Amino acid sequence: MITTELVFVRHGQAQCNADGLVGGPRTCTGLTGLGYAQVEQAAHRLAAEHLKQPFDVVYTGPRIRLIQTGEIISQALHIPVYTDDRLDGPVHGDADGKPWSTVKTTADGGPHAHPDTPWATGSDTWNGYLERASRLLSELIDQHKGQRVVFASHGETVITAHTLLLGIPIGSPSGFTVNHASITRWQHQRNRLNQTRWMLDRHNDTGHLALLAPEAST
Repeated sequence: MITTELVFVRHGQAQCNADGLVGGPRTCTGLTGLGYAQVEQAAHRLAAEHLKQPFDVVYTGPRIRLIQTGEIISQALHIPVYTDDRLDGPVHGDADGKPWSTVKTTADGGPHAHPDTPWATGSDTWNGYLERASRLLSELIDQHKGQRVVFASHGETVITAHTLLLGIPIGSPSGFTVNHASITRWQHQRNRLNQTRWMLDRHNDTGHLALLAPEAST
């Protein structure tokens, strides 16, 4: 028996993604036209599911691309959307708005490359972000036991969920691909012996995007 379900939809392509820029809170300008189309396809898919087994709530983080993604999903499902700072992505510090290529050259790699070292002045460390985000996501999950919750999220939030629910030790070399507007689903299940466990039902499902033009490589 499923007791709680978490569905993570990564935001659609944002302008910062298309431009290869670090899209922190100061410089995120929202979704591209393709990004809107991607999220609309994900929302249609969830809406069909919602008719059979309703979702309870949509959560999103504070950056513009997340708010736009959450609003599209909320309108398709006709349920409330709540913006929660606990679902924000990593702090990028001075890297905010700079080309990722420049940031990675300066830091000798991206955030994962040196997980205990900031990738820019004033930024998080990757492990520090995971520790904070795991703790805060756990609080949200506890608040919504027994419900079906949709998260309009960053890719990093999906990685956080996997780290938390798979019990991956912080600092372990693990990585997950999370495409724009992909759907990832976690289910908390209770078996006949009254034992409970988290099960990863699907990760990075992009089947609903098959008819859209592929993203241009940056």
